[in-house]
Amino acid sequence: MANSEHLALIKQGVETWNSWYSKHKQITPDLAQANLINLNLRGINLKGAILQQANFSQADLSNAQLANANLEQANLLGANLFDANFKGANLGLSRILYPAM
Repeated sequence: MANSEHLALIKQGVETWNSWYSKHKQITPDLAQANLINLNLRGINLKGAILQQANFSQADLSNAQLANANLEQANLLGANLFDANFKGANLGLSRILYPAM
């Protein structure tokens, strides 16, 4: 279950989240099972975050930093993943829908 403080912060927007996270680098963000449907998270820093079973469907994660994040069983259906950094991320059993070519 997501940390309620972390969930409240991310829902305030990317600028608020990134500012908070840059000042609290020792904390591992926990947004497990969070409902983040359709949020504008463009450019968000979620490096190393716990995002297991989080629902990012239809969210804008373009330019997001998701390196080393745990996205196991996360829902990324319809999310904008353009230029998102997934280096070292755990995407085990995540649901990702790729656009038709």
